[in-house]
Amino acid sequence: MSDLRHISINVVNDICVVHLLDNRIVDDINIYELGIELFALVEQSGYDKLLLNFSGVGFLSSAALGKLIMLYKKVAVRNGVLKLCSITPDIRELFSMMNLDRIFTICPTEADALASF
Repeated sequence: MSDLRHISINVVNDICVVHLLDNRIVDDINIYELGIELFALVEQSGYDKLLLNFSGVGFLSSAALGKLIMLYKKVAVRNGVLKLCSITPDIRELFSMMNLDRIFTICPTEADALASF
């Protein structure tokens, strides 16, 4: 996990806190690479508690949402937990319109999310 371009990670207790580094997650190649980096956290590094921090993300495409759903499924197979935090109101509305707020636990801040694990 040394060549991370799209995420930075910090482990707090046994929770892998992932900061998404791209402001706009729309380009197919970047979404593909982001997926590889996120999936490796579960499949190779073995994390089963993930917190995705969206504080730096201003926009994401539906293809990016597809990667998040795939990540959710990979975590669920391991009986793990995936939570999201620090999502902008526009992105939160997108999650709501697509009923993804029923799938994902979305917390207002990283501190709130960490406390909820």
